[in-house]
Amino acid sequence: MTALDQLPNNIDALKAIIIASEERNARKDVRIERLEKLLADFKRALYGAKSEKGHPDQYHLALEDIETAMAVVHAEDEAIDPPKTKPAKRKPRGLLPKHLPRVEEIIEPDSTTCSCGHERHVISEDVSERLDIVPAQFRVIVTRRPRYACRKCEGSFVQTPAKPHLIEGGMPTEATVATVLVSKFADHLPLFRQSQIYARQGVNIERSTLASWVGKAAHELKPIHDVMLAHLKTSSKLFMDETPAPVLDPGRGKVKKGYFWALARDDRAWNGLEPPGVAFTYTPGRSGKYASQILQGFSGILQVDGYAGYNRVLDLRDNAPIELAYCWAHARRKLYDLTHNNVAPIAEDGLKQIAALYRIEKQIRGQSAEERLVVRNQKSAPKVAAFKTWLDHARTQVSAKSPTGEALKYIAKYWDGLILFLTDGRIEMDSNAVERTIRPIALQRKNVSGVLTRPSQSFRDLRFLASLI
Repeated sequence: MTALDQLPNNIDALKAIIIASEERNARKDVRIERLEKLLADFKRALYGAKSEKGHPDQYHLALEDIETAMAVVHAEDEAIDPPKTKPAKRKPRGLLPKHLPRVEEIIEPDSTTCSCGHERHVISEDVSERLDIVPAQFRVIVTRRPRYACRKCEGSFVQTPAKPHLIEGGMPTEATVATVLVSKFADHLPLFRQSQIYARQGVNIERSTLASWVGKAAHELKPIHDVMLAHLKTSSKLFMDETPAPVLDPGRGKVKKGYFWALARDDRAWNGLEPPGVAFTYTPGRSGKYASQILQGFSGILQVDGYAGYNRVLDLRDNAPIELAYCWAHARRKLYDLTHNNVAPIAEDGLKQIAALYRIEKQIRGQSAEERLVVRNQKSAPKVAAFKTWLDHARTQVSAKSPTGEALKYIAKYWDGLILFLTDGRIEMDSNAVERTIRPIALQRKNVSGVLTRPSQSFRDLRFLASLI
């Protein structure tokens, strides 16, 4: 039987089918138009003019909207026109972690008695696993400390002393304070939003109260921060970076700019024995003197971007001997910016040569420092020498004040630090390891509209403790 044979002969029924089909098509057109708009917005954010571009963090939001809209379309289509065949069994996307507790649900038939009167027995079973989430539950810990007295002498009584608490006389347990800290600093959930979430479950805690808990925890955690910072400075090779931290100036009622400085270690690329870690420090400015103060006691290789303030750490009157290794990613970025919206043959040629160096680095990631150095001497050194020849020649072909000339000048200025990775297998080509630790702070800054209100020193220290590689 064909599809035409299934159509009714009644004219009114046929009209109803046509009208329903037109309505479905109209709804599809609306959904398609919305998807196209979302896609256009995403492309503008990604590829548009600089003034129209969104923050990179917004790309994920745009993708979420597009993917959600697509799921709505598929769900509506399935509801209107259900599939006539049973959908194929999906392949598992990955086993759920074994450490999660399992709650088994057994669905038995209404009867296991066969038509012949005998009892059926199990021959096999189908097993499926789905991820279930129990929403956060508030509970009250009631602590009772009974007093015991002697009926005979009644001269004294005994009672176990109360355990020390982080917030003495306060309502939160240490687990509650830890949850607030993780939500704020790891999940970037501001305190006022946490207060709103708690209120939905009938637990009314003011934002100022949460802030006082955070401040108390920051004070107690400061010794840990000091130990972390001191431990990192025993390393022979570290990364460093800084990012703005706008704060309110209580005296003037205006916003001023402070800075977070990240001091990081990540030796995984060359199988170093020390674990990765990062400690942050707040300073009121970006001057190199602050970097010098933070690095007191450190001696070794410091990998940074091209900010001139880091030159201050080279002064032996202030610091132990420090050698600066610079970042190829920043050098590459100077060339990439030239090619992004323009035709720039010189910059494109430079990008290709840098890409060849990164391909070698990808091959040796995870090998020992000695093995990495051998490969670099064999493969990377000739390419770096060729790049230097190209760089010197290219600088003669363009004006030093042109955008291309400025980009080439930047690379030449930091050349000695850029090629330092050829002399030590522990050095990376870039400082991306520490930049990754800075990103959560940028997101946190954005979530609070770029302003922190009167951050105490202990509060600042806690912000820096919150990020680990």
